[in-house]
Amino acid sequence: MIPSRRKLPPLNALRAFEVSGRRLNFRAAAEELGVTQGAVAQQVRALEEHLGQALFQRLPRGLALTPQGAAYLTDVTRAFDTLGDATGRLLERPSIVTISVTPTFAAKLLIPRLGELNAALHGVELRTVATEALSDFDRDQVDIAVRQARPPFPSGLEAKLLFRQELVAVASPHLLKGLPLPIATERLGELPLLHDAHDHWPMFLGTSGKLPGAVFNQTTLALDAALAGQGVALACRAFVQADMEAGHLVQVSETTASVEPDYFLVRKRTAASPGAVAAVWDWCVTRLSLSAG
Repeated sequence: MIPSRRKLPPLNALRAFEVSGRRLNFRAAAEELGVTQGAVAQQVRALEEHLGQALFQRLPRGLALTPQGAAYLTDVTRAFDTLGDATGRLLERPSIVTISVTPTFAAKLLIPRLGELNAALHGVELRTVATEALSDFDRDQVDIAVRQARPPFPSGLEAKLLFRQELVAVASPHLLKGLPLPIATERLGELPLLHDAHDHWPMFLGTSGKLPGAVFNQTTLALDAALAGQGVALACRAFVQADMEAGHLVQVSETTASVEPDYFLVRKRTAASPGAVAAVWDWCVTRLSLSAG
């Protein structure tokens, strides 16, 4: 058996002593604690026996602290105050909801809307895990995930379609100066192409050969390069819609392509989700599913 590193008396006895020391009356202490007067007296007596010294003088009307009891009460009261303060701080902390998303989804859709989410959901702290890996809800302690997936889903999961993948070719207007738009699909290969890990360019251009251009392991990096005028990137419309509306990116070709899998919001199916998780889920369904429009 591993010995306790703290030599503490029973906490119930300490609580009975602390209240009795403040009230100097077993009856009043019993009323505060919601127990019988006899139970309080017994707890205090057990504490005195444990410590091997008297903490109170029993008087005809109430109690008086012994010198040892008065000194002990000061420290015990301070300890209970510390516990009370710690508990109060814990209860004041915001509800934490963990969401797992891909790096591109985080950079292009979620992070730009965090201010909106914080304003809508007071008292909720969103923790974002940006990863390409498939998160395990239990092992990774994830509450909600955005996944590229195909139905049907396991019976233990609830899923909501956020948007389908419509690929568009985009570039910075600085790269396209002097070029008439839209550019024919067969001429896109004349521009520097930016590839991500999905590499949909051969399908998009209808070729099976390897295409030249810079290669990035994440779509968000290819889009950053496109924003910097380094070439043409191929990405889901939902990820570039805001930059196109702001004039930072331009759709260079009328050609688009639909690919699978689609983006779904997923969580464990439970009888009742915690309030904060349900609130974040509803916000994501309302705000992020509109990104496809």
